[in-house]
Amino acid sequence: MSFSNGLELCFPNLLNSSCERAARSQSVAILTDITLSGIGLLTLVLNLLVIISISHFRQLHTPTNILLLSLAISDFFVGFLFFFQIMIIGGCWLLSDLVCSLYCLLEYVITSSSIGIMVLISVDRYVAICDPLHYSVRVTEKRVKVCVCLCWGCAVVYDSLLLKDNLIHPGRYKSCHGECVLVYDSTSGVVDMIMSFICPITIIVVLYVRVFIVAASQARAMHLFTAAVHVQCSLNVKAKKSGLKAAKTLGIVVVVFLICLFPYFCIVLTGQDSVLNITSAAFFNCLFYFNSCLNPIIYAYFYPWFRKSIKLIFTLQILKPGSCNLNIG
Repeated sequence: MSFSNGLELCFPNLLNSSCERAARSQSVAILTDITLSGIGLLTLVLNLLVIISISHFRQLHTPTNILLLSLAISDFFVGFLFFFQIMIIGGCWLLSDLVCSLYCLLEYVITSSSIGIMVLISVDRYVAICDPLHYSVRVTEKRVKVCVCLCWGCAVVYDSLLLKDNLIHPGRYKSCHGECVLVYDSTSGVVDMIMSFICPITIIVVLYVRVFIVAASQARAMHLFTAAVHVQCSLNVKAKKSGLKAAKTLGIVVVVFLICLFPYFCIVLTGQDSVLNITSAAFFNCLFYFNSCLNPIIYAYFYPWFRKSIKLIFTLQILKPGSCNLNIG
């Protein structure tokens, strides 16, 4: 149902309690829906390729790649969130209040776990570059798997406690039908900002500044060393160069992540009250979600193993017996 002023209701049969649909031209609405659907589908496919690659090929079962696998799983779920954003940008939440609460919880868990994984990646590169002699002892597959599980578990518990009122009383704070509202008190908001943004981002920045300082000094040292002794220790130099390249690549992943995440947290930090209407933050949500589509593209550009694994997947060679033992390095 529409009115003379051009406004439309989300639920025309609920005249007095329905929310108003966002005012958008049909062409803009179609373009937005197609764009978000395309990005969401691309995010799902690209991250699924990362998940299959690292899970299938034994050569890729390294501590660093286990962290990338966990990040890809998180990014894979983000692909589904794009389809919810289509409704939110349209101004009407057409699903139940319980689904709204679960959507908010999933979004927060994905954000918290992604930030936690980024911290673990920073720690991994810090140990690999700053203490390479003890890296294989301190950073093992088993320890990394335990840390990843703890990261996801803590994210679920923490965000469930943060959003417990929304989960216990779905839709309690909405002003009209067709609205999805996230509510938390000011104290929880401050704690969440410190725990989910300020502390982890500080850790990431400090560790990576240290990593690149050490990496720069190592690069200069290797240049001088290879000029003096080129043949005898070429394998050692190659290993160090590989570690520096991995640090650079993962550094790009971290920087892109921070760029995409920062605007959303700025909006939360400068909010005027404790009620965040998800519709008003839809654009910044999509910007953060878009980071999940960029990560596999970064891998494809910098990691030859990912490009080779994609070729093996699309040519169905991974279905052959023993394909998991192929050399794709």
